[in-house]
Amino acid sequence: KRVCGIAGGVNIKADYNFLLNSLKHRGPDDWERWESRNLFLFHTRLAIQDIKQGKQPFEYKDFLIVFNGEIYNHLELRKHYLQEFKFKTNCDTETLLYLYIKYKEKMFDKIDGMFAFCIFDKKENKLFLAKDRAGKKPLFYYKKGDKFFFASELKAFGFLEGVYPNEETIYTYLRTGFFPFEYTPFRDVKKLKNGSFLVYDLDTNTIKTKRYFDIEKYYRQEKLNKKEDEILEALDKKLTESIRDRMLASDLEVGAFLSGGIDSSLVVAIASQFTKRLKTFTVKFEGAYDESHLAKLTSQMYSTNHTEIEITMDLKNDIEKILTNYGMPFMDSSAIPSYYISREAKKHITVVLNGDGADELFGGYRRYVPVANKLLKRFKRLAFLFRMLPPPKEKQSHYNYLYRLASMSNKEGLDLYLSATTDVFEDVYEFKDTFQLNRLNGFVKKVLNDSMLTDLSRFLYLDFELILFSDLLIKMDIATMANSLEARSPFLGKSILEFAPLLEDNLKVRRATTKYILRRLAEKYLHKKLIKQPKRGFEVPLKKLVNSELKEAIFDYLQKGCYSENFINRSLIDGLLENRIRVSQEKRAKMLWSMFCLEVWKNSL
Repeated sequence: KRVCGIAGGVNIKADYNFLLNSLKHRGPDDWERWESRNLFLFHTRLAIQDIKQGKQPFEYKDFLIVFNGEIYNHLELRKHYLQEFKFKTNCDTETLLYLYIKYKEKMFDKIDGMFAFCIFDKKENKLFLAKDRAGKKPLFYYKKGDKFFFASELKAFGFLEGVYPNEETIYTYLRTGFFPFEYTPFRDVKKLKNGSFLVYDLDTNTIKTKRYFDIEKYYRQEKLNKKEDEILEALDKKLTESIRDRMLASDLEVGAFLSGGIDSSLVVAIASQFTKRLKTFTVKFEGAYDESHLAKLTSQMYSTNHTEIEITMDLKNDIEKILTNYGMPFMDSSAIPSYYISREAKKHITVVLNGDGADELFGGYRRYVPVANKLLKRFKRLAFLFRMLPPPKEKQSHYNYLYRLASMSNKEGLDLYLSATTDVFEDVYEFKDTFQLNRLNGFVKKVLNDSMLTDLSRFLYLDFELILFSDLLIKMDIATMANSLEARSPFLGKSILEFAPLLEDNLKVRRATTKYILRRLAEKYLHKKLIKQPKRGFEVPLKKLVNSELKEAIFDYLQKGCYSENFINRSLIDGLLENRIRVSQEKRAKMLWSMFCLEVWKNSL
C-alpha cells in the first residue's frame, strides 16, 4: 500500500518534470508514467506496503489503475476472490482493480479505506475516478473543450495553459473561510466530492459524476433502540477494529499524534494493544495552550515511546512555504502547528494515526451545546443586545461564548452557520449575493429546515459535508504529505461512519457535555483527568502572530493595490490594519489572516 501522488490527462501535453516536482513530496520513493495515444497516467510513490512489487500504474488485461490511499480490509476481501483472480502482488492496488472489474460502481459497498484513484478501462475507453466516503484523499480535475486532467494537488495544474483564478469562488472563500462543494480557486478546475465517483468517456468527451455515499442517509434512519451500555460496547468494538486495521495495514511502523484531548488519547490507548512501545507525538510551542502534561498522562499509562516536540516557529521564513503547499488560499491557522508536528514526526515515523472526524460524528464542538439544548430560540429575545455588547477580549472565555450566541440567535441559513463556525467577516462586512453563495445558502437552509433531522443532526451533517471535507481533511492531508507522512483516521472508518449517525442526540451532547459517549468510553481507557477536558485542537495564538511575527508581512501584502481589494472594501482593510474597527482582536486577526492567505496564494501563481 502507498500514499502517493497521482495525475493523468487526455489531450494534454504532459510536463513530467513539473508533475514530478509538484507531487514528489507525496511519493518520494519512486515515480512511473504510462502513455497511449492521447492519454497518460502518472504516479509518485511513498512505499508503505508490498514495497518491492507495488509499482504503479498497475496493469491487468484491459485495465490500468493509479491509486492514492489505503484499503484497510483488502486482505480480508482477497480471500473471497482467490479462485477468480491470480494475484501477482500483496498490494491493495491490485485488490481494488479486481473489485472494479467484478463490481464496477458497486465496489464501494465492500471497501473500508481512504482513497483517490483512477482506473482506465480500455474496452469501454473510459476513465473511472473515485474518492473515499469522507474525502480524506484529495482529487481535483480540469475539463475544458476536449482536454481533461486530474491530479492529487492543485499545484500540479500549474503547467496547464488557460487555468486562471475564479474570482467568484475566491469571493466565496473570503465570505466562508473555505471552498465548499466542488469549488476551487481556479476556473474549470473542480474537486471531486467526498463519497463520489466520476466517469470520463474518451469517445464522447463527457463527464458523469455520482455520489455513492452520503452520510445524510444514515441520519435519516431510525435511531438505535439499545441500552447505553450496549451501544458503548458496540462503539468500543468498532473503534478497536478500525484502529487495528489501520495499525496492521502497513509494513512500516505506525505511530500516533497525541494531544491532551480524548479523541487522540483513545486512539493511542487502543492502538497500544496492537504494538509494543507505540511512538506518540505531542506538539508544544510558545504562546499557545500547552497540553503536553495531559498527553503525558496517556503516554505514561500505556508506556508509549513519547516525543514532545517543542516548536520554535520560524514563521518569517516558513509561513509562505506552509501556505503555498495548499495550492489555494487556505486560512485555517491550525495548518501551522499541523505542518510543524508532521515535519518533526516524519523524522521518527512514516505512518501516523490521528483523531480526525470524532468531533463531527460524536458532537465535540461547544457550538453543538446550544443547538442540542435548543438555546438559540431562547436567545432570540436577547438578539438586540448583541450590537450593544463590547467585543470579547479572550477567545476561550465564557463571555466570548455568550457573545457569539447572541450574534447567532437572530440569524438563519448561511449567516447562522458561518457565525457558528468559521466566523470570519460575520457582522463586520456585507457581502453581495452571488450564484455560489446563494447555492450554499440554499443548501444550508434546506438542511436546517429539514424536519426529518434533529437540530443536532442538522449541524453535524453540515459540518461533515462542509468544514470537515473542505477544510480539516485538506489541512491534515497537505500538512502531512508535504512532509511525506501518511495520516490515518480511525474515526472515519466505514463502520463508524455508518454507526455514529444512528445514535440518539443525548449520547453525543448531554446538557453541557460534548462527546458524551466517547467520554463514557474514555472512562475505560484514560486517566480521569482527561475525561472532562474540553475540545482543543492544534491551535496557534493567531492574535499574537498577526500583531508580532507576521505583522510586517501582513502590512506588506495588504498595502494599496493588493488583490484583496477586488473583493473587500479598501476602507475596511485600512481600518483593520490600523486597528480602528470595533471588533474583538481575535476576529480582527482572523480577517487580516484570511486576506493574507489569499495574497500569498495569488503571489505564488
